[in-house]
Amino acid sequence: MSDPSAPTAPNDFGRSASPRPTDARSRVAVADIAVGLFHAQGYEATSTTQIAAAAGVSRSTFFRQFRSKDDVIFADHDELLEQIDDYFAAAHPDPWLAVCEAATLVFERFRERLEIVRARDLLVRQTSVLRDRETVMVSRYEKTFSSYLRRSLPEVDPVIAIQFAAAVTATHNFELRHMIRGSDSSKLLDAAGLAAELHAVRHRFDPAGATVEATATPASELLVAVFPASALPEDVARAIENRLRFPAT
Repeated sequence: MSDPSAPTAPNDFGRSASPRPTDARSRVAVADIAVGLFHAQGYEATSTTQIAAAAGVSRSTFFRQFRSKDDVIFADHDELLEQIDDYFAAAHPDPWLAVCEAATLVFERFRERLEIVRARDLLVRQTSVLRDRETVMVSRYEKTFSSYLRRSLPEVDPVIAIQFAAAVTATHNFELRHMIRGSDSSKLLDAAGLAAELHAVRHRFDPAGATVEATATPASELLVAVFPASALPEDVARAIENRLRFPAT
């Protein structure tokens, strides 16, 4: 019998969620309900009993899914890391690109759940214990990326793989925070925009790949221009345009 004093979980921060049969909800669904409760009544004031009751799961099921209240808020990270492991288990011709695509996948999943992700971000910033847990979660992505690269590219210096994983993770997190906390949606990156940013990171760490693309252009079609530092930009542009329009014979 459920506790009649337990609150009903706010769904989308306003609508009440109808109770479901015991054990029916996924871990991420329970986590989203927990974030709604934390948002409505505070992290410290919300108990695991209230979360379980609001989610329509038994206490025993809750503690099979989560070790503590601290764990519940990051359930989607656990799910995403499992998806990344599955993705990396498949063959990829370009492991550098595979890491970038995995990071883009994470970004898109958070973008799809932006309202709940924004509520969680606010909660984490207000709660020191959750800030520490978030730092641990971020390190798990970075370690997953670097481990995959070191397995897939044994000829690459391990330090380069670790640095690349850190750069991809940092770029992803910077743009994710910008998306979560930004107010002007027209200036926020979508998944394609992040992919372009990570493509640039890839070429910084994979010069061989960049060289292949550069050498694909015949030498006869390359133009090398040298100008003094004092040259005006419009003069440089005009000279290059004339050279391209009227090539020497």
